[in-house]
Amino acid sequence: MVVQKGRPDGPQVRQMCIAECLIGDETGTIIFTARNEQVELLKPGTTVILRNAKIDMFKGSMRLAVDKWGRVEVAEPAEFTVKEDNNLSLVEYELVNVVED
Repeated sequence: MVVQKGRPDGPQVRQMCIAECLIGDETGTIIFTARNEQVELLKPGTTVILRNAKIDMFKGSMRLAVDKWGRVEVAEPAEFTVKEDNNLSLVEYELVNVVED
């Protein structure tokens, strides 16, 4: 999907490419939100190293992301089996306000 940021008549029109990818390791899987050049690095079967990744909440579920302070690096093929039955993005969370007495 391509999203435009900024005003079309303004000086800073930018196009941003965003894709969601299911990534995982031996502990489970999660949806990764890839942006711009990250999209090209994340092809099916590719092993990557995510540095300074963070969790973003989107409609009550977790998404993994790497912003400008992190890096996505292509690595040698992994020697582990992905635990596909533990998708952390399928867990729904709800914000609950706690009032202390």
